Amino acid sequence: MRFMELLKKDSKELCEMCATFKKEHMNLRILMKTTQDVKTSAVRECKKNIARVKTRLRQLKNN
Repeated sequence: MRFMELLKKDSKELCEMCATFKKEHMNLRILMKTTQDVKTSAVRECKKNIARVKTRLRQLKNN
């Protein structure tokens, strides 16, 4: 996900995306703990996506 894509979305969509990314991150962490094959880059990318969405939400809140 690119930050430029987030600029076009409203806060409701961003909140939904954040919840989705958090669920995905939790599922990836659980898969890693149960010794199943998970690409560590997928976990890292998921965390970055959460941070991007939260950054955009904060920008909308401050304006």
